[in-house]
Amino acid sequence: MPIPANAIIWRTLLGACSFYGNIELAEKVKLKLSELDPYNSGDHILLSNVYAVAEKWKDVAAVRRSMNDLKIQKTPGWSMIEVDKVMYTFLAVEAYEKLKEIMLRLRLEGGYAPEVGKVLYDIEEEEKEDSISSHSEKLAVAFGIGRLCKGKKIRVVKNLRICRDCHVMMKLISDVYNVEIVVRDRSRFHSFKDGFCSCRDYW
Repeated sequence: MPIPANAIIWRTLLGACSFYGNIELAEKVKLKLSELDPYNSGDHILLSNVYAVAEKWKDVAAVRRSMNDLKIQKTPGWSMIEVDKVMYTFLAVEAYEKLKEIMLRLRLEGGYAPEVGKVLYDIEEEEKEDSISSHSEKLAVAFGIGRLCKGKKIRVVKNLRICRDCHVMMKLISDVYNVEIVVRDRSRFHSFKDGFCSCRDYW
């Protein structure tokens, strides 16, 4: 590189290690990030995710303990939704009921199956499915579908990166419900339409 790598560049590499499951490189990158930005919760979570994908639960626990020791709090995920140019704060009960209905329809018409393998906790399969189904962007879109006028767009803003399961589900919703969904996550915009995403499944 023509310039020295800063924390953002190293963090991008750590994210790629998480995506590809490269534990050895992830550990080296995390050491460098510990020098540059030791209290960034996202770096610890990314390393924890690398271990979790490899089912190295003791290492996951060690990372979580180190976060506690350093008093580093994980940033909670949140989403805001705009439907027909109106920003909404929604009731979770209403969104959960609509989400159950949407997931059932996606299973029947779109062949949706939750990617529970991507839930990075050592818990039972049913708990993993519950965990992945309650992501804030899914609830926001469920709320939006319940309030949506035909032919309108749903716009969601999320403070974290959209997960693979949510990405698959948004594509299916756009196809099955014939709706356009725009999600702005931490990294980029995703425009879901007719079962496809503008990022071409690489984000």
